Amino acid sequence: MSSPPVEVRRDEEAKVTVSLGPVNREESWQRLGDEDFDLVVIGGGVVGVGTALDAATRGLRVALVEARDLASGTSSRSSKLFHGGLRYLEQLEFGLVREALRERELMLTTIAPHLVKPVSFLYPLTHRVWERPYTATGLLLYDTMGGARSVPGQKHLTRAGALRMVPALKRDALIGGIRYYDASADDARHTMMVARTAAHYGAVVRTSTQVVGFLREADRVTGVRVRDVEDGRETDVRASVVVNCTGVWTDELQHLAGSRGRFRVRASKGVHIVVPRDRIVSETGLILRTEKSVLFVIPWRSNHWIVGTTDTDWNLDLAHPAATKNDIDYILSHVNKVLATPLTHDDIEGVYAGLRPLLAGESEETSKLSREHAVARVAPGLVAIAGGKYTTYRVMAADAVDAAAADLPGRPRQSITDKVPLVGADGYHALVNQADQLAAKHGLHPYRVRHLLDRYGSLVHEVLAQADGKPELLKPIDSAPDYLKVEAVYAASHEGALHLEDVLARRTRISIEYPHRGVDCAKQVADLMGDVLGWSQETRAREVELYEARVKAERESQSEPSDESADARRSAAPEARSGLVDLSATA
Repeated sequence: MSSPPVEVRRDEEAKVTVSLGPVNREESWQRLGDEDFDLVVIGGGVVGVGTALDAATRGLRVALVEARDLASGTSSRSSKLFHGGLRYLEQLEFGLVREALRERELMLTTIAPHLVKPVSFLYPLTHRVWERPYTATGLLLYDTMGGARSVPGQKHLTRAGALRMVPALKRDALIGGIRYYDASADDARHTMMVARTAAHYGAVVRTSTQVVGFLREADRVTGVRVRDVEDGRETDVRASVVVNCTGVWTDELQHLAGSRGRFRVRASKGVHIVVPRDRIVSETGLILRTEKSVLFVIPWRSNHWIVGTTDTDWNLDLAHPAATKNDIDYILSHVNKVLATPLTHDDIEGVYAGLRPLLAGESEETSKLSREHAVARVAPGLVAIAGGKYTTYRVMAADAVDAAAADLPGRPRQSITDKVPLVGADGYHALVNQADQLAAKHGLHPYRVRHLLDRYGSLVHEVLAQADGKPELLKPIDSAPDYLKVEAVYAASHEGALHLEDVLARRTRISIEYPHRGVDCAKQVADLMGDVLGWSQETRAREVELYEARVKAERESQSEPSDESADARRSAAPEARSGLVDLSATA
């Protein structure tokens, strides 16, 4: 008998994509306590989920636990770029740039074409004679290292040409310009899709599951004790190797394990603001030099710009870094140096702050600390990895699993994640061509379907199936019309969202894309989630109350002048996951 058509096999695969919904959550808890694993990965950021995927696709038995939500830390608060790091060329970090550009190429073409898209930037030139050849040489290196394989190469512009491309610029802000390309993605959505791909290949992926202790036999780490922070249950998880992928929490977990780390991690705070697209009239993003680093103006979706970032030391609450008024003023002052119509605080739709886990070095300036990563076998059965950048998460993950090999029975196979598309990638391009037909079938505008395809790829059928018999779910969310109600339902049923903030801040980006920061639609989204998760009216009201307190605390922190006063304001908001244990008191 002949094989079925390829299209049928792909459709069948899409139908059985593993969900991270309520049923899977309970099954995962049972598996954590009952099974023996090769690897337990701690941390649901992009490096953690990447490590889980790498190990699972090598045929290893893998569990991943995350104390809060997928991408709840650094991996939802980046600059949203997959980039080589143009400024690292000036620091002569050619290996890092080459590696990052290869990863960008893989994301655009093979691994995540539904999530990662090309984005152009204008580099305004401000000095005559030397700057154009100097910058062009750097960009030529960028292109020849792999930067121009899947995106256009650099294009040189006169002042008039640059101003036609970016009418928002002051005429005296530049003497010419060079346009080049990088790539961008919704970091939180990408991280969640990596996690779902790991689950698809057999990994246990469980959020709201905090490591509260390490299991040992003599001097060897043999697993972890975990706590379900939603209901307080605890269980032991046995494994040949534990991999610490907790980013800025690396040192805290090392102390809990009773092991001295081989490297030290410092947190650098990066703040971004989000403004409406019509406030900066431009066909392209911008990259601007500052006295310390660079400032990006990044196109975000069809109707926003992300402007940032800052780069300052942070020694306060790791879970909730706070943006200060000074941080925001710094961004506004630098971007306004080149804009004909300056941005004001009233233009800001959203603000977010994240922490980069940098490998501490000799320099006290975080902008000069290494963006390269380090991996170490800290103790028998315990591996730690930190540093790096979002773009190179897949390389970091492969290195972490390679380092774990010393404690694994047998020799693990080689990493193959450069050949493994994320869920939703398979069939994506064909569906883009069929967007009009898909829209007509579901009574949607084609632009809605394209929006869904760029968020879910070929899982769009699974998303739309949640609205079968419930046409009201294909209506926009009130006060957040860029998103459909069905997306909030799907976030709870398939994407592991357990709290209102998971949907408003990460499964969607409502918290940074609307001036109300999600408050105006919080009740509606809580009801949509509650119908899936079985929330009582009291629970729904409590989720809305917690989210409103979060937004209030963030707004207040953003009017404070210092990190200390902003941190005090932000930390006053209660945790949605009230069962979290303070490990700093335990360690």
